[in-house]
Parts: sequence; structure tokens; C-alpha cells
Amino acid sequence: MIPFSPPRIDQKVIDEVCAALKSGWITTGPRTKLFEKKITEYCGCKTTVAVNSWTMGVQVLLNWWGIKEGDEVILPAYTYCASANVIIHAGAKPVMVDINKEDFNISIAAIRKAISPRTKAIMAVDLGGFPCDYNEINALVNEKEIKEQFNPNSALQNQLGRILIISDAAHSFGAEMDGKRSGSLTDISAFSFHAVKNLTTAEGGALCFNLSEEFNHEEIYTKFCTMILHGQNKDALQKTQKGNWRYDVGEPGFKCNMTDLQAAIGLVELERYQENLDRRKRIFELYDTAFKEENWALIPLHTTNEKITSYHLYQLRISGITENLRDKIMQEIFNQDVSVNVHFLPLPTLTAYKNSGFNINDYPETWNKYQNEISLPVYFDLTDEQVKTVIKAVVSSVEKHI
Repeated sequence: MIPFSPPRIDQKVIDEVCAALKSGWITTGPRTKLFEKKITEYCGCKTTVAVNSWTMGVQVLLNWWGIKEGDEVILPAYTYCASANVIIHAGAKPVMVDINKEDFNISIAAIRKAISPRTKAIMAVDLGGFPCDYNEINALVNEKEIKEQFNPNSALQNQLGRILIISDAAHSFGAEMDGKRSGSLTDISAFSFHAVKNLTTAEGGALCFNLSEEFNHEEIYTKFCTMILHGQNKDALQKTQKGNWRYDVGEPGFKCNMTDLQAAIGLVELERYQENLDRRKRIFELYDTAFKEENWALIPLHTTNEKITSYHLYQLRISGITENLRDKIMQEIFNQDVSVNVHFLPLPTLTAYKNSGFNINDYPETWNKYQNEISLPVYFDLTDEQVKTVIKAVVSSVEKHI
């Protein structure tokens, strides 16, 4: 069976994790701090905080920014449930909008229509690893009329003076736009290092801050290190210093710090990340070459003059088919021992959000893309021969049903 997206766990990773275990320091410590610095250098952002998941990192972020009941956060209807769940848990209202026709990313025109005086943030999702239109989003929130209707309800919001932009960059580590890397394309970016991501720490994530110069990023880093550890002003490493046991808790915090065991994996992954991207690019090119020969294949947009994907998902679409037929084609592919997936079930199709009043009929482009989308395997250890097997399975399965 060709799996969909297994992590790259080889002897180098095993050796580094063992070294962390033998060091006697397995929670947040020197490896986590080094990992944060390396991410900051790689992304070109101003500071980075490593966390135990994208979800908890963004949950803390929304709390810090003062997102609360009565507030609204705009996001695309086409994304994973975590993007909306954190907004719900913050007490705010997720305002879902449709996506572009040319790619899977949030529509700028739809964002504009959805902005209200209650809007406190926009969460743009780099679906599949292809960056959103950040230049346009950045410009939109700075328009005079948009800024005039912004209604801040916290000191931080007042300091920024406009709607905050959060990049849901769970898929886009290593992606580029205008020569800059994801993590430095807008105000704050949130990465996921879950097991199926390009760069994994088993579970984990990172918040990359790139706010304006009015914000003190050293203070932000210190604040978040406290917030992700119950609000405690000293972590375990600091408390090991002689006589430095006493601590304080300034506010009730969260518990979502990254461990050195996770960071050990991440450091290896980051050191060799370019070869990972190069291999994934090669797989994309093999898929492109093969499927361009098929008149039913809709090739995903992954490179433009301004943007380069992180090659996280190859989201093939099959022209003119229904959701039911797509599912039959997928089953046929599975029957040939090739694992495929769908990214994602749109939020308005999920029971939790249908019960909250969201209707997929209000998001026609989201439905149009979802009903005929199949994500194909892309990972470092996938061989050219296996890619040929995937292509053969997809082509034969589609031709059997259309």
C-alpha cells in the first residue's frame, strides 16, 4: 500500500531524539529555544514562539489579542475545522466567506463584503501550501474606509489601529511570495508541525510575529512564553538555576509549550528542509506532466510569477463530476493499494457548523472545488516508481467511471 503522507523518520531523527532523551532535558529547554531562533531566521520574521499545536497556539493568540464575545473573525469556508473551532472557543463569531475561482484561497472580494465594525481579525488560509493574496489583504485592511469602521476593544487592537491579519500557514512552511517566505508575509503566521505536515515535530506548531515597528517583539516573545506555561513567569529551565525556585503567576494562562523532544525532530527537519521541498517539487512536476495529458484533469495552481507553494498538497480536480462519483473514484484508487484523501470537508458541511446555521449553498466556489477534489500522495520518500503507480491508479479509476 502506498501511504498518503508518512513522516520522514530515519536514523538521523532517531539519533537526535535519543540525544535529547540522554541530555536529561526533555521538556521546553535549549533545543526548543534553538528551534525558535532557526525558524525566525528561516522565515525572516521578527520573533517565533514554538507551541504544542497550531490549534493551541492560535487559541492563545486570540486570547492575547482580546478576541471575545461579540467579535467577528473572517475566514474561508474551505478549511479544516481547527480554523473555526478556535474562534468559537474564543467566544467570537466565525464569519465564513467563499474562495477564489483560480485557487483554493480566500476571496478578497468576499472579505471586503464581510467586514463589519465587529470584525477584529481576518484568518487567511494557505490551503495546500499556496500563499494567499497577502499584498491585497494587507492593503485592504489599511484602506481609509475600512480603518474608519474598525472598533478596537483592547489596548493591542488600538495600538494596531486596524483589523489584524492572521495567516493560517499550517500548510505553507517554506512557501514564498515576492521573494519572502511564509511567516513574514503578514502580521502573524501560525504553522502546524503535525505528523502529516512537510516539517513535523510529531505534534507541534509555531507562531511567527511580524507586526509593525510600534510593537516590541521581545516583549511579545516574553509574554507568550508566560502565557503558554500557565501564566508562570519562569519555565522549568530557569527554575533549575540555584536558588531560583520561586515563581509567580501573573494571570491564568494556558499549557501548550513545545518540548525539547519535539524540537529535536524539528531541528533535523529544518536543517534538511530544502531537500524536502526539492523532492516534493519533483513529485508535483511528475503529476503535472502526466495529468496535463488528460482532458478531465484540472491541475492545481502552485506557482505564479509572485508565488511558490510549499508543495504540501497536490489537489487534483476531475472536471464535471459529482461528490458521489468522486467518492467512487477514490474507492477504486484505494482498491489499487494507493492512499488518497480530500482536503477538506468544507466547514458548512460539518454537523457542528450546519447546526450553527451555515449552509454550503452560500459558498458555491467552495462546493465546486470540494466535490471533485482528490489529494494525491506527496512526501520525501515517495519514489518516482511509486508516483507512476499513483498516476496509473488515478487514471484507470477515473476512466472507469467517466
